[in-house]
Amino acid sequence: MTIDLRSKICDVPDFPKPGIVFKDLTPLIQDAAAYNEAIDRMAAWARTKGPDIIVGIESRGFLFAAGVARELRLGLTVIRKKGKLPRKTVCVLAPNEYAVEHFEMHVDAVSPGQRVLIVDDLIATGSSSISSIDLVGKLEGKVVGFAAVVDLSFLKGVENIMKAHPEVDLLSLVTF
Repeated sequence: MTIDLRSKICDVPDFPKPGIVFKDLTPLIQDAAAYNEAIDRMAAWARTKGPDIIVGIESRGFLFAAGVARELRLGLTVIRKKGKLPRKTVCVLAPNEYAVEHFEMHVDAVSPGQRVLIVDDLIATGSSSISSIDLVGKLEGKVVGFAAVVDLSFLKGVENIMKAHPEVDLLSLVTF
């Protein structure tokens, strides 16, 4: 039986600022069956892409990326906001819906030619996703897929990602 993951996601009006309706995935994560189904569905799709490593995007993306990496018996590396990683990093500009930020990865996080699958919690405008794909590209990794639990389709993020990176396959489990 398939669980309705959409019903496990709550709207929080005016967070983090007025006019924004935040999609809270906490109830989905707290529900063992729903969380495991989300991980299982992402992992099944990811397996078909043949990744060598999973990359999780700070911070809610870590919650799903770790599960996918474990399910596929792969390593996990992370994309963090600037200044959070302790060793030498590579950096890209990462504008999003709320601010202009920078994303970083350790310089040895991805090897040249390594097949990478990126996981995040949500695709909004796609800007963070595009920045993440660009960052892996700076390390000469090959992004074979990008998976997210939620796609906010009205913000056209998937379209923006496809324009910027038509070579990257996309998965979202729930569309709003």
